[in-house]
Amino acid sequence: MFAQVKISPSLLSADFMNMERELRMIEQAGASFAHVDVMDGHFVPNLTMGVPFVRCLKAATALPLDVHLMIANPLEQIPWFLDAGADWLTFHIEAFEDSLGSPESLEAAKQAIALIREAGAHPGISCKPQTPTATLKPLLSLVDMVLVMSVNPGFSGQSYMQGTASRVAEVVSMARAQGRSPLIEVDGGIDAFTAQEVARAGADVLVAGNAIFKAENPAAALKEIAASAHLAQAAALQGICQAEEA
Repeated sequence: MFAQVKISPSLLSADFMNMERELRMIEQAGASFAHVDVMDGHFVPNLTMGVPFVRCLKAATALPLDVHLMIANPLEQIPWFLDAGADWLTFHIEAFEDSLGSPESLEAAKQAIALIREAGAHPGISCKPQTPTATLKPLLSLVDMVLVMSVNPGFSGQSYMQGTASRVAEVVSMARAQGRSPLIEVDGGIDAFTAQEVARAGADVLVAGNAIFKAENPAAALKEIAASAHLAQAAALQGICQAEEA
């Protein structure tokens, strides 16, 4: 929360036939992570990257792999992606929706977090736009990242959903109340304009796909998103300091 803003370009929007070139471009442009969207065709209505692709990415880039699991059975598959080289591994609380919010749901989520942590990777938790952020509250002390979705997961190129900044602020407030500071990531419809809104609210990792890879100058687009977010974050921090001094 209010760490220096980092950009995690979503490889789902990259040119798969020239992935090494795309990786070199985002590395040189200042990306902090490479975001990998894993979809299983069950949890979301799309099928994307799997374990072999993650393994190839690990060998092709020095960027930490920010792997976002949009899958129905994370407890079963988390070991696969850890073995393939995921550095940050985020799963959805809704994967346990049969018992969402129940002790059983929380215990399953804690098991998933423990699997990731014990492997030396960074655990993350995410929720869909319709899921109350309070669902994540019991897990905030256990994770290194919270991913706030600003679109419904499943397809790239969707428009940013208004109200996301309020959800980011809710997560920031809950984490602060626990004395915790996980990275707050936002994914969906992020560009140089929407980056400002979520950065002001406390997001410090921004996932951008089409806004980078479909731009006329992708490297310049990445830098513009980062610069825009940095300015918004600096203004927000200045406002907090002034309020505390008053």
